[in-house]
Amino acid sequence: MGSGTSILSQVFPARSKFSVEDIPDLTGKIIIVTGTSAGIGKATAKALLAHNAKVYIATYNEEKSAKVISDLKAETGKEAIFLKLDLSDFKSIKAAADEFKSKEAELHVLFNNAGLYIPPIDQFTEQGYDAQFGVNVVGHFYFTQLLLPVLLAGAQSSADKKARVVNTSSITSTTVHGIDFNTLKDSPARQKLGLAALYSQSKLGNILFSNELARRYGEQGIVSTSLHPGIIRSEGLRHAGGLNKFVVNLIGYDISFGALTQLWAGTSPEGAELNGKVCLIPWARVGVPNEAGQNAELAQELWKWSEEQLAQNA
Repeated sequence: MGSGTSILSQVFPARSKFSVEDIPDLTGKIIIVTGTSAGIGKATAKALLAHNAKVYIATYNEEKSAKVISDLKAETGKEAIFLKLDLSDFKSIKAAADEFKSKEAELHVLFNNAGLYIPPIDQFTEQGYDAQFGVNVVGHFYFTQLLLPVLLAGAQSSADKKARVVNTSSITSTTVHGIDFNTLKDSPARQKLGLAALYSQSKLGNILFSNELARRYGEQGIVSTSLHPGIIRSEGLRHAGGLNKFVVNLIGYDISFGALTQLWAGTSPEGAELNGKVCLIPWARVGVPNEAGQNAELAQELWKWSEEQLAQNA
């Protein structure tokens, strides 16, 4: 996920030394996975359930989630719990966090997995943010902030005194070199930047948020990581153009591969030692981060901007 790591080695990764079978027993672990109606999120939830975790699948489509829960129960014998979450609306995010905290006193792993990829340019969140940045970055920032008390409690109750936040980024984060704050709401600058760059910018935002979370809460037991899941064939490409879909379908990997790196970060003993690692790459490896992803000043600026947005709109 960085210019320091060969792009080719991330597009065509070496065989993974980590597999789903290597996940330890997760009995007693409470986990949330956002964006679980299909794709990498569903595969992640399946692996977690199969290893005895209590899994909340957080997504906005209740009907689709019911089918996912049914499928996962048939495949694992375990039943996930639906948590209604629309990351494009602060009210929904607050309601989801409140619902979870009314049921659970602890959270051990939060997979910030959901993502929006090149929707129509005229699509915005309920609070008026660019849809991609609003869902991928701002929504997850707010959700994580609201869940910090139960994450910290989860860390205290764990044998290793740690709870984990795993943030799904993308290799495309390497194609931008900063955050243009003038493009995060509707503006001529946003229109000029275009959908692909807006997506890449949001994926850099995931890395910067993850890094700042690690800096601020690492000493309190929060292990925050970000990762590139690989070139994966998934439903996330539904808004993509024909050429984009063709290339991904040609060289991309099955969904099950896409879950590997985040499962490694979220469940393995090694993952507990990865706080602040900004470049987890396929499959289950630590890469060399790019310069933008390591920019601590930009990470602090994004954190401050995000807090200001919540103060004004949440």
